[in-house]
Amino acid sequence: MNWHTLPVEEVLKQTDGSIQGLSTELAKKKLQEHGKNELQSKTKTSPLKLFLRQFADVMIVVLLAAALISFFIGEAADTIVIVFIVVLNAVIGFIQEYRAGKAMEALQQMAAPSSKVLRNGSTTEIPSSELVPGDIVLLEAGNMIPADMRLLEAESIKINEASLTGESNTVDKQTEPLSEKELPLGDRSNITFKGTLLTNGRGKGIVVATGMQTELGKIAGMLDSAQSETPLQLRLNRFSKKLTFIVIGLCAALFFVGYLRGEPFNRMLLTAISLAVAAIPEALPAVITVSLALGARRLAKQEALIRKLYAVETLGSVTYICTDKTGTLTRNEMKVEKVWHTPESSEALLLQAMSLNHDVMEKDGKPSGEATELALVAYAGEQEQLERVKEIPFDSNRKAMTTIHKIPTGYLVITKGASEYLASISNHTAQQEIKTQEEAFASEGMRVIAYATKELKELPAEITPENIEKELNFTGIAGLMDPPREEAKQAIRECKQAGIVPVMITGDHPLTAAAIARELGIVETEADKIVTGRELEQYSEEKVKEEVEQIKVYARVSPEQKFNIVTALQENNQFVSMTGDGVNDAPALKQANIGVAMGITGTDVTKEAAHMILLNDNFATIVKAVKEGRRIYDNIRKFIKYILTGNTAEIWSIFLAPLLGLPIPLLPVHILWVNLVTDGLPAIALAAEAPEKHIMDRPPRDPDENIFAQGLGVHVLWVGIFIGLITIGAQWYALEHQLHWQTIAFSVLCFCQLWHVMAIRSETRSVFKLGLMGNIPLLLSVAGTLLLQLGVIYIPFLNTFFHTEPLTLNELLFTLGVSGLVMVAVEMEKVVRRR
Repeated sequence: MNWHTLPVEEVLKQTDGSIQGLSTELAKKKLQEHGKNELQSKTKTSPLKLFLRQFADVMIVVLLAAALISFFIGEAADTIVIVFIVVLNAVIGFIQEYRAGKAMEALQQMAAPSSKVLRNGSTTEIPSSELVPGDIVLLEAGNMIPADMRLLEAESIKINEASLTGESNTVDKQTEPLSEKELPLGDRSNITFKGTLLTNGRGKGIVVATGMQTELGKIAGMLDSAQSETPLQLRLNRFSKKLTFIVIGLCAALFFVGYLRGEPFNRMLLTAISLAVAAIPEALPAVITVSLALGARRLAKQEALIRKLYAVETLGSVTYICTDKTGTLTRNEMKVEKVWHTPESSEALLLQAMSLNHDVMEKDGKPSGEATELALVAYAGEQEQLERVKEIPFDSNRKAMTTIHKIPTGYLVITKGASEYLASISNHTAQQEIKTQEEAFASEGMRVIAYATKELKELPAEITPENIEKELNFTGIAGLMDPPREEAKQAIRECKQAGIVPVMITGDHPLTAAAIARELGIVETEADKIVTGRELEQYSEEKVKEEVEQIKVYARVSPEQKFNIVTALQENNQFVSMTGDGVNDAPALKQANIGVAMGITGTDVTKEAAHMILLNDNFATIVKAVKEGRRIYDNIRKFIKYILTGNTAEIWSIFLAPLLGLPIPLLPVHILWVNLVTDGLPAIALAAEAPEKHIMDRPPRDPDENIFAQGLGVHVLWVGIFIGLITIGAQWYALEHQLHWQTIAFSVLCFCQLWHVMAIRSETRSVFKLGLMGNIPLLLSVAGTLLLQLGVIYIPFLNTFFHTEPLTLNELLFTLGVSGLVMVAVEMEKVVRRR
């Protein structure tokens, strides 16, 4: 229903309302019909269900099956270790998902707790949740609007709708019906919206929508459905499914080949379990989570708070940053940019008018008032203060306010307001020049405030607009703007250099948005389009998808349109970051691949929906976060390379040994030790590796890029085979010379991993050029893992648990020397890459 187009009488008729208010009986009936004036969310998943859902993964099921079989064949130690790892991963996943469900709760808290309404012809206070369509609500300055209402009375009402529409200025409200049906929310001047704040004036409104039917409710519905997965999650999910099927096939083949050759059933079952445990990188989710947490900690020091860990990695994939204007690219504070006075007037008179005509008050020793007036007073500076004897308050129909001041010769009348109104009530000869100046200010995105003055010897008996606001002298105009942040221009330049497209999506006026976009460099060529929400409504879904990559500025857009813009970009295979601070931004933030909320000006709803919060509300911080995200992804690739190479080596060792007539070199407990300790500690330390040179000069990664792209898969395959052959070779040598063959094979595999992790710190630069001291955490983790492995070899209690035996000095030196061949081989690979 287009309530803004209907006269008050028709609104009352449509809602079954009355000027005297609803009766108690009718209100109860309506409450049953429409439900409570509350925001609803989908049925919540209980914490227990959330936790159990973490086990609904094919790889986890395979591991649990391996644990169960190990228990029944008497390998209790293996069972304990496998279950411990699986539960640890489930706990980490549960914590992340549980925290992600808080956005709706914050949105629900935006409701006003109680409202003054007319019921049975008298004023009463009721819980806002009991409001129904047709209720007459009394409004005062400071009220949070409790429902969507059509105004019946409006005395100097100003409403801050920034959180809903993105409009940086307070909005003047009036009661007359509007002619256009398809108006953006910000232009519906006779409607007040749930969740916005009445900053000035008083009035009455008739409730036309409650709960989920309000504009805020519609946002809540979008917020409840919005969801997205990160590139790494998508890649790991695809990888997990493929790997699981391969593992099951390999295990079955190995079991049946061995069994048919006459091997004992239990032994082959244990071998198949060993292969399954070796193939599945059970430590990978935990290692990635810890790595992302370390990255998030570094970002926090740069004033970027990560709420959802996978968002850290997503930063490296971002191809589009869709940013709100107000408070994100700009300072969220009005400032007078230019003033102009008529030839008949003077700058001194204009400044005096600016310093006298306002509603700014002193509060706690500081000026307090509406942002525009604070800016005007600040620009005027120290001027002679004249006693104010009378005033005519602002009225949204006149769009003006007048103050009258005592002067020695009588009275000084100052009227401030819309230029067209002041021009119509002034005596002036520069009409065309006034219009030209106003258009020039507006074309630069400025909001224009006009002033007119006159002197009177006597005041009329009745002070009314009709008696006072006439035959004025047009004095001049002031142009105000929410100025861009100084650092935002450089940040946008860096975005473009890194292959990231910045796009402005705002609820502000198109001229204002376009001016800021051009100044910041978002719009640079004729091909960069600027589109309004009203124009966007005319686009078909196909046209939006076609045009979305050419549009650089969206002005006066609705929350749903913001959501649709993000979705259209994602459907075009872009990875999107969306920044914002208002409730209107929340659904788009949650839908985006990475949503970025403002920490200072952002609402709780936005912060809960976001993946990242900028603690300093600074757009430039996003660029720093992108650099950190790229570094983190590079390091994640390194430890995926590291872990999967080790797992591949384990698979080849176990799979090839029986085929070559050798005993199985590794027990399940050995494999779990390698996967958890030898893989885990150094892999986590790789997260501290410094960024590669020129990391911000390369384009974003292709979102569809395979996790094994750029040589990672080839490296995993050949180095895995190489380590597997070294392990089997060492086992064969030990058997031939009657050495401690199983402990030697186990240790060679561990030490190969440690040499390997030192070699893969860079894909092209030699470890000797990087320097051993370039990553102290990695050096310490390698040393620590080496000591732990020596403990497994030489501590009697651990010998029993891990089925190991103490090695002689020569045996130990042999294992260390043979495993060092891995570093030599990887360094040779780098030489080939460089050439």
